[in-house]
Amino acid sequence: MSKLFTEYKVRGTTFRNRLWVSPMCQYSSVDGLPTDWHLVHLGSRAAGGAGAVIVEATAVSPEGRISPSDSGIWSDVHAEEFVRITRFIKDQGSVPGIQIAHAGRKASTAAPWNGGKKVDIVDGGWEVVAPSAIAFDDDYPMPREMDAADIEKVIDDFVSAAKRSVNAGFEVIELHAAHGYLLHEFLSPLSNRRTDEYGGDLAGRMKLPLAVAEAVREAVPEHIPIFVRISATDWAEGGWDLEQSIEFSKKLKAIGIDLIDCSSGGLVSNAKIPVEPNYQVPFAEAIRREAKIATAAVGMITEPQQAEAILKAGQADAIMVARQFLREPYMAFRAAQELGASVDVPRQYGRAIDLR
Repeated sequence: MSKLFTEYKVRGTTFRNRLWVSPMCQYSSVDGLPTDWHLVHLGSRAAGGAGAVIVEATAVSPEGRISPSDSGIWSDVHAEEFVRITRFIKDQGSVPGIQIAHAGRKASTAAPWNGGKKVDIVDGGWEVVAPSAIAFDDDYPMPREMDAADIEKVIDDFVSAAKRSVNAGFEVIELHAAHGYLLHEFLSPLSNRRTDEYGGDLAGRMKLPLAVAEAVREAVPEHIPIFVRISATDWAEGGWDLEQSIEFSKKLKAIGIDLIDCSSGGLVSNAKIPVEPNYQVPFAEAIRREAKIATAAVGMITEPQQAEAILKAGQADAIMVARQFLREPYMAFRAAQELGASVDVPRQYGRAIDLR
């Protein structure tokens, strides 16, 4: 029996398989609101057999967006606009998830196809905040160091966004603590040079991310799973690393977090990352083993047998796929065929696809 196509249950949510669509920024929102693009982009992968479809990094506040075109959920209007998307995903038998995020010092930048560099306030940008006044790169905004009021606001914003996500019909919430965005910035000593209780040693640097995770877990109904995406390493000397990630994951498990989504990098612009198939899988394996928490593997996983082997070796509990799902929205159908498994096919496509 294919491990990739076995059901997986977390709290009150049952996934029909373990092949999930990873959150991928689309830079196609208007004032943070999802559009028809999101309905089709996300809905097609749900109709294509994915076990879960997770919405891109969705800002908990306007200033938490990466770009002016980012998705957001900082108001009830935003939540209402997501309802048709979550409803469609569920109607296809998939689980709708959302990644809630704050971009920190990487905020107020242009969409990639518009250069990806800083957007000045006169051009529609905004003031950027971070743990310390250290810019990501020369072409990025210089952030203002957050004070106590800013930190409390971030916690409140994450909690409000999580509650709205539940109201919008999402059945999984993922906290974004990776890729050099705000929560990751607090974790890494390369971006966090604070001398107060939110900086310094590992306990201090973990303080805000753990406070966010704990507050969200308490605010969200017990039956809703909460995941946390982390960068398991900065790939940079003196930065965040796997050993610290394991300790962080242990703390997250104690709070009630259900799964660690194991990515890497994004904190510094000059990191040398050895990208190749399965290059991040050892992180998922080590965290699963040492922190005794469920993990998802992600990164250059493009083939069904590759994903199957990761699961059967006990290196992860689920597989998150990003770019391959952009290239192949119905990847799950091919995976089921190659692995001799079955997945629900929309009856509208029954004349062309038979996976019985």
